[in-house]
Amino acid sequence: MLTEERREAILRMVERRRAIKVAETAAELGVSAVTVRQDVRALAGRGLVVRVHGGAMSNAAAQQSEPPGPAASRPTAARPGSVLGLVVPPGSYYYSEIIRGVQDAARAHGVRVVLVVSGETLEDNEEQVRRLVASGVQGLLLMPRAGLEPVERTERWLSGLDVPAVLVDRRAGAQAGRLEQVASDHAYGAGLAVRHLAGLGHEQIALVARAESPNTPLIREGYTAACADLGLPAGPEHRVESPTGRTPFEAQLAELVRAVEAGEIHAALVHNDLDAVTLVGLLQARGLNVPDDLAIVTYDDEVAELSDVPLTAVAPPKRAVGAWAVELLLRRLADAAPPLAELLLRPELRVRESSGAPQGAGGHA
Repeated sequence: MLTEERREAILRMVERRRAIKVAETAAELGVSAVTVRQDVRALAGRGLVVRVHGGAMSNAAAQQSEPPGPAASRPTAARPGSVLGLVVPPGSYYYSEIIRGVQDAARAHGVRVVLVVSGETLEDNEEQVRRLVASGVQGLLLMPRAGLEPVERTERWLSGLDVPAVLVDRRAGAQAGRLEQVASDHAYGAGLAVRHLAGLGHEQIALVARAESPNTPLIREGYTAACADLGLPAGPEHRVESPTGRTPFEAQLAELVRAVEAGEIHAALVHNDLDAVTLVGLLQARGLNVPDDLAIVTYDDEVAELSDVPLTAVAPPKRAVGAWAVELLLRRLADAAPPLAELLLRPELRVRESSGAPQGAGGHA
């Protein structure tokens, strides 16, 4: 059973039984008690269960069992029959994990989520949200298509929403009004990658990034800051576009492959996984080796482990972003008084084969 499948099974047990014990669950699933404890800790970190001595409880069960105390110490109480509206961008696999985090948290709190796909324009989004509010949703989880223009008008629209709203894996400026935000700290994640490669002895690290990704500016910011902190030169940067563009992907990365062949570049941070997997193939076709000729850290960790050379990856906490967004919105619906929250959740680095071992005295760093 894969890790996420096992955690889904544990979550279903908690919801069905209201409480579980670690020892009994481990025996039932055929795994160690240590594994179940780690799973419970991860689920509790997403706000899906409440850890108790020897096991876990559902949020509803914990709410009923706790004595009166400060509201911040108790799980959020969802209003019976609450309905939340969720606006998501089209297409990208990146957002499916965030959506799943929203689903998990909504199910744990007993609320319903109505999903719509973000339109092309600001006007489309305004109409979609208007319809959601008219249909009776009490709050909004907004993950609209990136780059809605003009920015100033978009923020004025967000500031004028008639119901509580949380911006999910998006960032807004000061003009967005009473809008709460939850996002992965992509700048921090890029810094993790740079520091990992620098710690292995690499003194120049290339950046390969998707031109159309809304996360690229933040990844570039973290990459540049980490290079400066470590006294490393930033760049070269290779911006790539969707393969449907006029220039084939191979041609877009031709200069990077040439630099690797010439021994000029030995390490790279690549956003995203699919591009990193493709880059591995391009290098292998030229007789080059990962990680010996090019050490790679990818950004996303959706399919990184499936690469021919398993890829070291920065993994944004996507499910946790979705779960925290639901938690913030339900807290706001229950009590409008607390200060507005803006949460940045830190990614983690998962080390695999593609970044290689530290460079020795005869290495290329």
